[in-house]
Amino acid sequence: MSRSDSNTAKRSSIFSLREEQVAAQHAAVWGRTVALLVIALLVTFLVPWPGPVYLYLLLLVFALSGWGGWLVERSAWGKSWHQYAFVTADFALMAFTLLYPNPLLPLDYPAQFILRFGNFIFFFVLLAGLTYFYRPRLVMWGGLSAAVCWMIGIAWLLQMPDTVLLPSDDLSLEAALNVYAQPTYIDLVVRVQEVVVLLIAAGLLALAVKRSRTIAIRQANLAREKANLAQYFPDKTAEFLAGKTNPFSKPRGQNCAILFACLTVMTNIVGVESPEQAWDLGRALALGIFGGVGFTIAIVIMAGIREELDLCDVPRAFRGTAITLIVGGILAMAFMGFTGVDSGIRAAVTGAP
Repeated sequence: MSRSDSNTAKRSSIFSLREEQVAAQHAAVWGRTVALLVIALLVTFLVPWPGPVYLYLLLLVFALSGWGGWLVERSAWGKSWHQYAFVTADFALMAFTLLYPNPLLPLDYPAQFILRFGNFIFFFVLLAGLTYFYRPRLVMWGGLSAAVCWMIGIAWLLQMPDTVLLPSDDLSLEAALNVYAQPTYIDLVVRVQEVVVLLIAAGLLALAVKRSRTIAIRQANLAREKANLAQYFPDKTAEFLAGKTNPFSKPRGQNCAILFACLTVMTNIVGVESPEQAWDLGRALALGIFGGVGFTIAIVIMAGIREELDLCDVPRAFRGTAITLIVGGILAMAFMGFTGVDSGIRAAVTGAP
């Protein structure tokens, strides 16, 4: 397979993958909508009134952000950076929701006290939803956006005058417990751990998405190669040949000059003989049958040699196209031994000298 054909197949696979991305994002948006409805139902009974009204507005913004991102993705004018903007907006809204006190709650508590609820875990739910996009960079961007938004929120809490930190001059257990009991206390060690774990999770998810994307594209190329193979071989033969290939390996293409050789042979025959002699029924059948047999033998031999070359320690200078051309030249010299077979058979059959 030539480099241009490989690039064309890759672009076609990526285009097909984009359709799956849009479909998966649509399913993710519906999942987000259902989850938001469940959350809205829970806060109705768990949060004192009129606090749920404020949360309803935030949940509505989350829903609109999800549907807006999907509509932009499926549109013809949507750009790739639009999704990065929507992801950043989602995590910024999440940080605001988790850190800014609900102004409608009938409870009076400092803003720092909200860190005691452990709401940071909701970032991981939002990060996991980015895997539906099949874009490792977008997943990593989501992790970075979440970390930055969360650190900005923590910095906002730290600059408040009533914020209390663990004293560095007195590290006794009694002093630590007294500080921890204050509602405005912020544990910086825990906050750093949250950001580090979030970035690690984002990196692992990005690697998993990248691997899944690579396998999906490779499988699409293998399926296309199998379909192309079925055009020239019977179904059972194509299934047998496809079964001999590692399903997770790269498609193997054989660059050969069989068509050029056939055209050259036909040109020489027509050039030296009359059409009636060159294209009688018997000779046409012989050329068609043995031409196909020769083509099959050449392909099978070349494929077998290429499989063996993968297991051999070929010098670096001869790897790839170089060793393939050398093997093709050797095979060409081997097939030169059949030169004159046609005239020999004709002489044997007709008795001509």
